[in-house]
Amino acid sequence: MTEPKTDALITKASTPTNADIRQDPGLQKLLSRMPADIGESFTEQQLSHLRVALGARQWGKHQLDLRGTLRIFHWRYYYVVVAGRNLRDGARSQQQFSKLMLAVIISMLLVVSAGLGVLLLYLVKSAFGIDLFDGFSLGIWSWFKALFA
Repeated sequence: MTEPKTDALITKASTPTNADIRQDPGLQKLLSRMPADIGESFTEQQLSHLRVALGARQWGKHQLDLRGTLRIFHWRYYYVVVAGRNLRDGARSQQQFSKLMLAVIISMLLVVSAGLGVLLLYLVKSAFGIDLFDGFSLGIWSWFKALFA
């Protein structure tokens, strides 16, 4: 029988020695949730595969950790929002991308805020009956009045 392709993921360089594999915090947490005789029955190779499988699920503590599911008709969707201080050492390209995204988000917030401000000023102007151009209206005031009439 041939070995599964996941064996290629486990190399001598990435796998701790036999004595170290049981000291891995992720594996210790997993093994502590099961009866001792079952936890001790795992071979080193099985533990190595479990360590690789658990590696993608190790999350640190986040200041904002919001997870849930939404049911829309007969489908279920999940969402995950995590945020917190970035304690990782990012590459220069990641730092530049992060600064670019921050600039884009701030710009979008400023544009939305300015748009809402202009809309509010237009509604206040219209409420006082001030016409900047005779016989011309955007129709926003009549739409706004119809909402509350």
